Amino acid sequence: MEYKVVPFNTYIEHKAGFSKHVSLQLEQTINKYSQQGWTYLQMETITNYVSGYPGRFGLGAKPGYTLVSNMLIFHKR
Repeated sequence: MEYKVVPFNTYIEHKAGFSKHVSLQLEQTINKYSQQGWTYLQMETITNYVSGYPGRFGLGAKPGYTLVSNMLIFHKR
């Protein structure tokens, strides 16, 4: 079995309904890969910590932060 993992980032407009807008983007992405022969399997949320930078003598220091990514997993037989 072959797998494909693609990032899923939503773009939300304040005027649009949140749930409907996000579900439409998800549906379009799944349909796009389905037309290429891929079958949607699941969505995974991946959390990573991006370390900060201490700077030089405290100047230019940047704090670390948490980055959350949603990944769509497809498969082909």
